[in-house]
Amino acid sequence: MKSVRVLSVVSEISPLIKTGGLADVTGALPIALKAEGIEVRTLAPGYPSVMNSLGPVEGVLHLPHFFGGEARLLWATCCELRLFVLDAPHLFARAGNPYLTPDGVDWPDNALRFAALARTAADIGLGVVPSFVPDIVHAHDWHAALALAYLHYSNRRRPATVMTVHNLAYQGVFPREMLAAIGLPPESFAIHGVEYYGKIGFLKAGLYFADRITTVSPTYAREILSDEGGMGLGGLLRERSCDLSGILNGVDTSVWDPATDPHIPGCFYADMPSCFESDVLENRAANKAALQRRLGLKPAPDAFLLGVIGRMSRQKGLDLLLENLETIASEGMQLVVLGSGDRGLQYRFSAAAQANPERLSVSIGHDEGLAHLIQAGVDALVVPSRFEPCGLTQLCALRYGTVPIVSRVGGLEDTVIDAGDLAVTGGKQTGFKFGPATAENLGGVLKRACATFHDVAAWRRIQSNGMSTDVSWRNPARRYANLYRRLVELPQEKVA
Repeated sequence: MKSVRVLSVVSEISPLIKTGGLADVTGALPIALKAEGIEVRTLAPGYPSVMNSLGPVEGVLHLPHFFGGEARLLWATCCELRLFVLDAPHLFARAGNPYLTPDGVDWPDNALRFAALARTAADIGLGVVPSFVPDIVHAHDWHAALALAYLHYSNRRRPATVMTVHNLAYQGVFPREMLAAIGLPPESFAIHGVEYYGKIGFLKAGLYFADRITTVSPTYAREILSDEGGMGLGGLLRERSCDLSGILNGVDTSVWDPATDPHIPGCFYADMPSCFESDVLENRAANKAALQRRLGLKPAPDAFLLGVIGRMSRQKGLDLLLENLETIASEGMQLVVLGSGDRGLQYRFSAAAQANPERLSVSIGHDEGLAHLIQAGVDALVVPSRFEPCGLTQLCALRYGTVPIVSRVGGLEDTVIDAGDLAVTGGKQTGFKFGPATAENLGGVLKRACATFHDVAAWRRIQSNGMSTDVSWRNPARRYANLYRRLVELPQEKVA
């Protein structure tokens, strides 16, 4: 079988640069695709952390006068990843967040920065690096989406294209006056081009010009076809619905492996639920005690300990959790929160933790080691999102014997089986779901889960079911590989 060459275009990639789940996906998927015979090289910006991580450089292409400065395209291998890196110091040599200034606002030249990334992807797609001419250019989120427009307006024979939407809420919309600066022709500013409500829409362009569109769960793929879920792009997505599919994410099971996790004191096997009582329970209890000690919570092995890991935002529904702090206290539960984002939410959670330090702990920021300990030590992970394209934390929770409590949206709906009617679920329950996402409904499911937690046998069954779930990249990688192969088998005029 002929190997398919794919250029993956990303704004972040784990373990080199990460702000969220996008990096976890773009870092793990190329490695998983090797088993499917897919050759992936990933183009990423040359942020300081990326440049500092590179091993020996295998090739260099100089790019003079490139989007306002000198630049180089490098290729190298790092952490099992075959990489192209756009080394453009005037665009990417900045400390901190890839997208935001230290004050927390967008970098004012983000349009130029990510247009440069996209233009480089298009040039690679058109053969600027003769040793690697891809069959497919795969763009991830708005930062990479304009690559598909550059390919279209090149008026040359081009590779097939895939656009993956990880979160439709982030679209990359910029003033129309940027058109000349980013090097697109005047005729591109049209409804059948990059124009989006009088501005330039990077993601809109990617969705319009892609041969195939994917998003990260089947339910989210259906949700974004509505006017509300489509967030201004619902009409276009409905027009492209025959080319749209939802492929669930996985997690890197070599990183999220409770048998070898260096961040937890009590290790156990995730793929051997038959060892549940003798191994898992004992070691999970040790992790719970270690977490309570580390965060200053009251040592209480029988307290129902809830965890939250992720961005503090309205999307994530954490305001609904704030409204249930009284319920959490009255039911004898404990709560640990790790994340950052909306400053108002950060302040309210921090103030609540100061008022009740034995029951509530809040850690602002991201701490990878603490995230692992939370997954291994809490009894239940709460994900009360108003919308959620896929979600990764609930997948990690399943692997670690932590029971997810999630809203009925997007990938949360697809990955958790509610501990409800035995006749419906066939005894395969892996967590708890609620909907719609309201404070009242969240309070109700927290009480239901707490009651089940105190039924030891029922809780163990749910944990064991979760740990038996395959949350790896094996099946998703196979689906991506099949998509790629179908694309390259199409006659060229179908993708030109």
